[in-house]
Amino acid sequence: MSTTDVQMSQKVTEPIVLTEQAVTKVAELIADAGVDEELALRVAVKPGGCSGFNYDMYFDSEFANDDVVREFSGVKVVVDPSSAELLNGSTLDFTDGLQGAGFHITNPNATRTCGCGNSFS
Repeated sequence: MSTTDVQMSQKVTEPIVLTEQAVTKVAELIADAGVDEELALRVAVKPGGCSGFNYDMYFDSEFANDDVVREFSGVKVVVDPSSAELLNGSTLDFTDGLQGAGFHITNPNATRTCGCGNSFS
């Protein structure tokens, strides 16, 4: 293991944590998918959006050897190494109400976010 690998593994300890509400909703969505393969929630950061980066979340059944995999009450969350650095310390929450219903990421690394909440820099 190189020095960079050691630094990266020490730096990205918990790229994202899920609140209880998010875990419940993700588990519900996976169950509703009704597929035989084991699905995990993949959280990624992609270039784009009005502030420089966009969050991307989708269900995935394929994992790379260098993916960061965490489990929250039976729900697996997968993050690629590049996204893990940008997400380090983030929280994924789910709210269900008349205003702002849906998933929301709170990212302490974001210096600026846009009004839609899906883009940051």
